[in-house]
Amino acid sequence: MNNSVSNTLRLLGAGLRALLVLTLVTGVIYPLVVTGIAQGLFNDKANGSEIKADGKVVGSSLIGQAYNLPLKKGQETPEPDLKWFQGRPQNGLGVNSVNTQYKLILSGATNRSGDNADLIKWVKDAKAAVIKDNSVAGYTVKPAEVPADAVTSSGSGLDPDISPQYAQIQVHRVAEKNNIPVDKVEKLVKDHTEGRTLGFMGEPRVNVLELNIALKELIKGN
Repeated sequence: MNNSVSNTLRLLGAGLRALLVLTLVTGVIYPLVVTGIAQGLFNDKANGSEIKADGKVVGSSLIGQAYNLPLKKGQETPEPDLKWFQGRPQNGLGVNSVNTQYKLILSGATNRSGDNADLIKWVKDAKAAVIKDNSVAGYTVKPAEVPADAVTSSGSGLDPDISPQYAQIQVHRVAEKNNIPVDKVEKLVKDHTEGRTLGFMGEPRVNVLELNIALKELIKGN
């Protein structure tokens, strides 16, 4: 065997060894170490920030869910189930996809400008619906009390949180629909209101799924 062939074989052997070592380190050892650290230190986040109720996973604290009544014959858009707290509008997910029900095929915003006629109509219609749905005997929602997150979808269309203001204007309606004293539902909202992250980042918020799970428990014990 001449030197050139021998050198070529040596180079191929070295290259193969390097490939195997790099594959082992970057494709096996590194992922296992990172996964182990994530599971050990950040188990909840590493597993998708799952929320459990009645012993089973019912969703993620990072992804909103819809609380609607079953579609009636001839309906294209389901009506909200008003015994539950409602999240933000879902316009960003489009109208030609199952994603309008948070099926997670895709997400996105409407990308319409502030003076877009369709967007203006959506906001006006949503505001009228919020006022109508949440005004009950002895409590009327005023237009000025309706916050922006009650009538606009988020950038992803999957926002799991609402503002404390939006949760508060739903309290009387939720209390009436479930025959629960208003003060108990108000306390529920207060107990599930999170402040700004580290005291200065973001805005106060209420996770709708967590709030409705707590509401379900309150209904059981009422």
